[in-house]
Amino acid sequence: MNSTKLLAALLAAVSLSATAQSPVPGTGTPRIDQRQANQERRIEQGVQSGALTPREAARLEKGQARVQVLEDKAKADGTVTARERARIHKAQDRQGRRIHRQKHDRQHDFNRDGKPDRPAR
Repeated sequence: MNSTKLLAALLAAVSLSATAQSPVPGTGTPRIDQRQANQERRIEQGVQSGALTPREAARLEKGQARVQVLEDKAKADGTVTARERARIHKAQDRQGRRIHRQKHDRQHDFNRDGKPDRPAR
């Protein structure tokens, strides 16, 4: 019991010290981060409204994770080059189109039972 409290306190201390450090110049990507958050919000809204089935949402989340990996790799060396930034933007464009396409197709889960509802004809 005490070891878990100690571990939690240690993790909290490490996370606070990590956030207190100033970011490395050249690795700031606020536009990319904001766009990632917006796309995550769009996926969540689609799940809430039933426009996305759980399977579609899982696939889109996986795509978002791939874009995040691209961003993390670009930041790894301390500098995000213009080419890396363009590659991330292109991946985000692609992911944004996928989100739109999945939200506006004829598969829905309005009753939120995890199964796609049949389109009304």
